[in-house]
Amino acid sequence: MTGQDGRPPHPPGEPAPVPWPRTGPGQSGDQGDPPVSPPLRLSPKVLLTEPIKMLPSLFLPLAGVLFVGGFSPGSFFWAALGVAGSVAYAVVRWATFTYQVVGDRLELTRALVSRSVRTIPLERVRGVDVSNPPLHRLLGIAVLKIDTGAGGEDKQEGELDGVTVAEAERLKAMLLRHARAGAARRTTDLEGGPETVAAPAYGQEVSAPVRHAPAERVLFVVPRRWLAYGPLSGAYLLTPFALAAGAVGLAFQWGNELRIDGRFVVGAGEWIWDHPVVLLVALVLLVLAMPVAGGVMYAVFNWDFTLRVREGYLVAERGLLTRRSVSLERRRVRGFELVEGIAERWAGVARAWAVVTGLGDSQTRGQLLPVVPKAKALDVIGEAVGPAISRLRPHPPVARRRRLFRAVFPWLLVAVCAGAAALTWSPLWWMPTVAALLLAVLGVPLGLDRYRSLGHAYDGTRLSVRSGSLRRSQAVIEERAVVGWKLTQTPFQRQARVLTVTAGVGAGSGGYSAFDVGETQGVAFAAEVTPAWLAPFLLTEPQERK
Repeated sequence: MTGQDGRPPHPPGEPAPVPWPRTGPGQSGDQGDPPVSPPLRLSPKVLLTEPIKMLPSLFLPLAGVLFVGGFSPGSFFWAALGVAGSVAYAVVRWATFTYQVVGDRLELTRALVSRSVRTIPLERVRGVDVSNPPLHRLLGIAVLKIDTGAGGEDKQEGELDGVTVAEAERLKAMLLRHARAGAARRTTDLEGGPETVAAPAYGQEVSAPVRHAPAERVLFVVPRRWLAYGPLSGAYLLTPFALAAGAVGLAFQWGNELRIDGRFVVGAGEWIWDHPVVLLVALVLLVLAMPVAGGVMYAVFNWDFTLRVREGYLVAERGLLTRRSVSLERRRVRGFELVEGIAERWAGVARAWAVVTGLGDSQTRGQLLPVVPKAKALDVIGEAVGPAISRLRPHPPVARRRRLFRAVFPWLLVAVCAGAAALTWSPLWWMPTVAALLLAVLGVPLGLDRYRSLGHAYDGTRLSVRSGSLRRSQAVIEERAVVGWKLTQTPFQRQARVLTVTAGVGAGSGGYSAFDVGETQGVAFAAEVTPAWLAPFLLTEPQERK
């Protein structure tokens, strides 16, 4: 008994073999060209998801046709014709798109009007993301996105929107395994090894001299009771205000199509403004809804967050409605970034992102942990990436004066201007004067906290920089990730004899800065990490190590 490809089926209960791509034109294997499988298409179920995805862009035109036609039979006919056209377009897109592994590359072919082929070398695959939006989960299909380390430009990456879940997992395993095999072959070639890694025959597992590690190991699963930390994240807290602003915007945008007079919307806004009690109640309701909305949004995006190690990759899975799996190649991880908001610091929790070379959308795809207790975050990061550097070198006292000045002086200036307006123009200006003075007073502890957050360190293999107060961020970067240094001084910094030292890194945000370090201290820090680079520019070897 044989399968559709002429090979005997694998035994029940055993994982299906990962087929090696067929040899391309002009290439030959040791045992001849393996069988060639036909190009594959997406699941036909995308014919249901594609028209639904088009509905938001079709809603306004269809509503306009119905309103203009007075809901007559003719208007319904034209609206139905538009829906049928979108379905036909989805059918044509599905029928003209194929994907196929050819030799050492993945080819995505589109032949709608003109034929276009996107080629992705397997050796450039850095990660594979699998996500399941709600409708896809209902239909049993998934979205597979291939990260090629192309700097986050979607046009240079591949996406298969609508493969079955089983096919997505098969492709993910195959692509990641071949990527690891290609990396091992490149390492063998660079080390000048006498043996090379040959491509296995069709249907065989990829074998390569890779590091022996457990197939899969779960590092951490976020307990559901920790969803209570969601409201501490500022981004989620603003959800009620974002929804209110979106509702007002939709009212203005759809006013004409839905025959809602714009003057009615403006009049309603003026009435609410003229009744401050109603406005105050609305604001109180929005504020009270902030923690609830924050907890809900945190749960939607980070439900059952799981971090595991799988065959040389860090795999993060999360999501309630849309389940997403992101794979990060561990050998490309260069460090991590630990972030704490002011409310998160008060509660003793933090978030973490991996610093990975060639990773686009790192704020989403590079997330290692959501909001969890800081002690646990450090333990998990230490096991997944490496330990943090706890003892940082303080910055000179002049940095404290600069932070106090920047936190207090602008509000004092506003208070002086508003007070002058209140004395010469209208007493109403006393309200912003008092508010500015209050913010200036609050700027004192804020400036002091900003200074306490400053710090940098180097332990011989990794460097670390930290800054911020409302959003304090500490980055820990491997020495090998540093590709350059930038030392900058503003006129005010030059007068204070401090500077900003930025370590250029080919990963993450591209650079991590130590602000307001002493001139000698900053140069010594850079020279300590990469002494050979700065030696030609130094008259004498720095003696001070602060």
